[in-house]
Amino acid sequence: MTRITVLKDNGAARPDGAVDYPPAASAGHMVRNAHRAFQRELEAEISVYGVSRGQWYFLRALWIEDGLTQRELSERVGMMEPTTVVALAGMEKARLIRRRRSDIDRRKVLVYLTPKAEKLRDLLLPVAKGVSDRAAAGVSNKDLTTFHRVLAQMIGNLSQSD
Repeated sequence: MTRITVLKDNGAARPDGAVDYPPAASAGHMVRNAHRAFQRELEAEISVYGVSRGQWYFLRALWIEDGLTQRELSERVGMMEPTTVVALAGMEKARLIRRRRSDIDRRKVLVYLTPKAEKLRDLLLPVAKGVSDRAAAGVSNKDLTTFHRVLAQMIGNLSQSD
């Protein structure tokens, strides 16, 4: 079991002027650890359905909007286009997606879910919600609302430079 320490401040100056900044004081470090824990749990549960973590990201994006271009998928999932192309090839082989040239712009390749992938939606979204629910066990709704608001603010703060 991982032991987590929560600090009340976010680092302190030492008498010699240096700054102590232990990992537990870093929001980035804590978010990374939380992300890794979520991914570990989710990956273990979706693998039973033959879906990898990499495929999961693309399925999520396509469940929201089917028929995206490879470039749009890359942007929504946050992956480089060459990585997306490789991942989509594997998904095509697994019969989760089909790719088709756009009738409007033949240079664009559109990605569509197969019926197999559509069926997985109703199986996998409850799995993902279960992981989130387990992570939030014992946390009040008020604290979860604050948590979401704070994370959204931090993401916004760091996205201003994009």
